[in-house]
Formats: sequence, structure tokens, C-alpha cells
Amino acid sequence: MSIKPINVGLLGIGTVGGGTFTVLQRNAEEITRRAGRPIRITVVADRNLDLAKKVTGGACRVTDDAFSVVSDPEVDIVVELIGGYGVAKELVLKAISNGKHVVTANKALLATHGNEIFKAAQDKGVMVAFEAAVAGGIPIIKAVREGLTANRIEWIAGIINGTTNFILSEMRDKGLSFDTVLKEAQRLGYAEADPTFDIEGVDAAHKITILSALAFGIPMQFDKAHVEGISKLDAADIKYAEQLGYRIKLLGITKRTPEGVELRVHPTLIPSKRLIANVEGAMNAVLVQGDAVGATLYYGKGAGAEPTASAVIADLVDVTRMQTSDPENRVPHLAFQPDAMADLKILPMDEVTTSYYLRLRVQDKPGVLADITRILADEQISIDAVIQKEPGEGEEQTDLIMLTHQTREKRINAAIAKIEALGVVAGKVTKLRLEELGK
Repeated sequence: MSIKPINVGLLGIGTVGGGTFTVLQRNAEEITRRAGRPIRITVVADRNLDLAKKVTGGACRVTDDAFSVVSDPEVDIVVELIGGYGVAKELVLKAISNGKHVVTANKALLATHGNEIFKAAQDKGVMVAFEAAVAGGIPIIKAVREGLTANRIEWIAGIINGTTNFILSEMRDKGLSFDTVLKEAQRLGYAEADPTFDIEGVDAAHKITILSALAFGIPMQFDKAHVEGISKLDAADIKYAEQLGYRIKLLGITKRTPEGVELRVHPTLIPSKRLIANVEGAMNAVLVQGDAVGATLYYGKGAGAEPTASAVIADLVDVTRMQTSDPENRVPHLAFQPDAMADLKILPMDEVTTSYYLRLRVQDKPGVLADITRILADEQISIDAVIQKEPGEGEEQTDLIMLTHQTREKRINAAIAKIEALGVVAGKVTKLRLEELGK
């Protein structure tokens, strides 16, 4: 007897949609053997009908009306690859209210409206799967939600934006400025024409918000994340960090502390010897610390047609296998049972504890270092390392670089304000955060 196939409606046939169509066709036999029944895309919606026809080659129906797909009684699962939070949100909620399961790669939508979407799905008894929303083809959602379920997760730190990692790798390799490398990244197609979401850390913040919710069983709280990108990063700091044995990466970090949860994205110094410090180019990597397992690292392609399609199709297979199971016994969307979510406070940046890298432009004269260390000591900040550069020929000023031990952000900010007021310090102090990422 033949088993009835699962019918999929695909919304958006751009890069990822095209990849999903291709991989699903290419590996149809293998996927059927794994899922227990065929999974086939029966309808594709895209505003660009010519593109949709070209990619699908007449293998399925195409339409420019996405709303007709989410209301189509023949469609079992809707795959949303449109992006953004406007029409995508409407379509996803409509699909759910029509009793359809949803697979999405839309991190912006989930980070900002996930609580509402998961609640709607739970009330309706349908699934929303989103492996492709974080770190492309790396199965990090599944790892945190299922593979590490025995652990109390302590922290997650991830390089989860390929564009910024590519830019930082190039700046380090070639000693070039941020602006020069950004132009190159745009030329090569690694960066969008409007790269704001990537370079200002917003995309990484969407993703770490999702991981934070999964790790700690808390609602999505993107609006409470501290978000800082790499556009103001100076090539000089990359060089100094290197001399001190560190690499600078844009990290998404979420950490459980006795006071609450840290949720932050910013350029971070990491010891060069750590595996994650050596993730180069557009690759992604996520480091998860669990109490029982210790540190586990997930590495791979975080974007691209087929890597992301790999995650979309894995979700399709999951939903296909689980759709017959009683909704009460499915894996919960956010790893913890919906009635067992925790109400942990997200800490404001002022309350975060970490170590710091400071670069100061100071006058080259005796007593300067003593003045600065005294201010730090007054704020109970201890110093881990200092580099003082010899001033150039005929220069009165020089760079002073300091690494501190762990302290609270508000303390370092108070110290910096006092240091900047010293007559011997020129201009602003450059402050970067530093994470050892050891135990």
C-alpha cells in the first residue's frame, strides 16, 4: 500500500527556498526512508512568478498569493521563508489558525513575536519548527532543546552571524579598516547592500534571544538584549588583542547568574587558543556549557542555500514523524513545558560581570600609570595585564592598553568617566569586553 505523502506549501523561493526545493528533490528517496512517508512541495508562493516557475520547473503549482497557500485544505505544512515581521507574521498566524504546522527560518519574527506564535500553536495543537532560524545548517536548536536536555545549561556563546565574522577575519588577516572590508564583503556578496542588521549586531541578537529562551526556559525577550555591533571597531584593537593572546569576535552571549540572565551581543576578546576563537570567514560556531556534559561546540555553515535547506528539511521530517503524536507528548517549542516556563529577570548591561580591555591615549610622562591604577583600585577593579607602547619619534602621547579581571560593567563605566577626566588622558577610552570561555 502506498502511504499518503505530506503536502508542503512553500512561501518564498529565494536563496533558501530554492535550496529547500532542490535538496528535497535530490534526496527524496533518503528523506522518505527517514520520515516514513514522502514529503513533497505541492505549491510555491512568491511575488516573482517567473523565478518560481524557473526553480520548480513545472514540478508543482506556483502562485503569487501566499494567503491562498496558508488556507489551502490540501497543504499539511507551511514553510515560511519570506523573512521580516510584517506579512510573514500574518501568514504564520493564519496558517496556525487553519490547523497547519509551520516550519520557519525567520529569527527576527520569532525573537520579537515568538511568545504569541508559540501560544497560538499550542492552543491549536500544531507545531512550529525553527531549526533554520539559528546558525543555518548547524542543528543547534535540536542540540539545546533535546540533546542536552539532562543538563542545567550554564551559558551559551556563539559566533552566529557570518557577515560580521567574515569582516573581522579579513580585518585581522589584512590589517584593514572596517569600512574597507565592509565594501569588499558587499562586493563578494557576504554583506547585503544595507548591512545594518548584520554589522550592528541585530541579527545575532535575534538568534541569541532564541537560544536563551531554549537554554533557560524563559520567554523570548529580544527587547531586553544589549546589542552592539562591529562598525566602530578599530583595526588597532584587533592588533593589540592579538599581541595579548586574544582574538576579537562578535559574540552572542547568554548566561545564567544568581541575579538573573545575561543576554548580550558585542565584540569580545577570546583567548586565541580556544577553538571558537579560530572560527574564520563566514562560518558559525556555538559553544554551550552544561553542568553534566561540560562544554560542547557546534560548528558549520550558518547561511547559504543548501546548509539552511538542510535545517528546513530536518524540521519537515520531524513534523512529519510527530504530527500523529498527541500534542501533549511532543517536544515543547521552547524546550520546557509551556506551564513550567521560568520568570527570570534579564539583567541590564550595567549589572553584567565580565573582564575588560581598555585602550587609552595618554601623555608620556611619569606617574600617569599610577593615577590610572589608583582610579581602578578605588572602583575595586584589579588589573590583569598592561602594555605601554613607546611613543613614536617626536610624539608626546602613547597608547596604554590594560586588561582587567572580572568586574561589574557599572564599575568599569564609573572608572572610565574618572580616567577620561584626567588631564593626562586624551580623548575617549576604548572599552571592549573579554570572556575567557573556560569553565
